[in-house]
Formats: sequence, C-alpha cells, structure tokens
Amino acid sequence: MEKLTHFNEEGRAQMVDVSGKPETVRTAIAQSSIEVNNTIYEHISQNKVKKGDVLAVAQVAGIMAAKKTWDIIPMCHPIPLKGINFSFEWQDGKDNHKQLVIQVSVKTIGNTGVEMEALTAVSAAALTVYDMCKAIDKGMVIGPTFLIEKTGGVSSKDYRR
Repeated sequence: MEKLTHFNEEGRAQMVDVSGKPETVRTAIAQSSIEVNNTIYEHISQNKVKKGDVLAVAQVAGIMAAKKTWDIIPMCHPIPLKGINFSFEWQDGKDNHKQLVIQVSVKTIGNTGVEMEALTAVSAAALTVYDMCKAIDKGMVIGPTFLIEKTGGVSSKDYRR
C-alpha cells in the first residue's frame, strides 16, 4: 500500500517537507461551475445584480482565495504565486437553466504544486456568485469542482474529464 505523505511515522498529520524538491515552474488548471435559473443569468449578463459586477467580484474573490489557500487548508505550504488567470463561460444547463463554467490557471516557481490553490480559487469564485445572487434564488447548484491539469515537478498529468 502506498504511504500517505501527510502522515508521520506515528500516523499523525504533518506538513510535508518539500525542502529537498527542485524548484520548477508549476501550474494547475481547475474548474467548477454553478447552475443558475434564467433570471440570475439575465441579471449577471446584463450587470443588473444590485451587489455589483458578479463576475468581476467572483474573479477577485478567487484570486484572494488562491493567495490564502495555506491559511485555510492546514497542510498547504505558503506559496508565492506568479500568476492567476480566470475564465468564465456560459453554457446551457439542465431544465432550461444556464451553467456558468469557471476555470482558473495558477502558476508558481517553487518546490511544491499549486493544485490546491487552483481548486480553492474556483471554489471561492463559485461561492461568490452564489452569495451575490442568493437574494434572487437560493436554488443554485455548485459543482462539480475538479482538477483539469497539473504541470511541473515529478508528476505532470492531464486530468481532463
């Protein structure tokens, strides 16, 4: 059985020592989505939400979340991020709803990856859309949220679904 790296010899949680790993360019792409009714879609796309520009605020929230991932996920290392880029795309959803697909690419140069930063960023962006639109309808559905790709380090991999 493969040893889990976040547990020490006593089976207790530990922050992994990455000091021996080489510094490389590391990237991660993650995606989430939020399904909304047509009223919310129209309010967002016509910038009529009273709280402000939903996608701009969601993007800033996602960037802030990525930068603070180490603050909220206990075993994550503080990482100097070099770049964070968001994209938002509307798609047709189920039952005449719309789905906002949120993708983020996160980049660093370091000795550990940025998968958690990317996943945290898209999650925070989706939650922000929910928060800004919940007065219209609380029936929005978030997810799935997943890693698409990671590069750098020993294990670069494409996780596309």
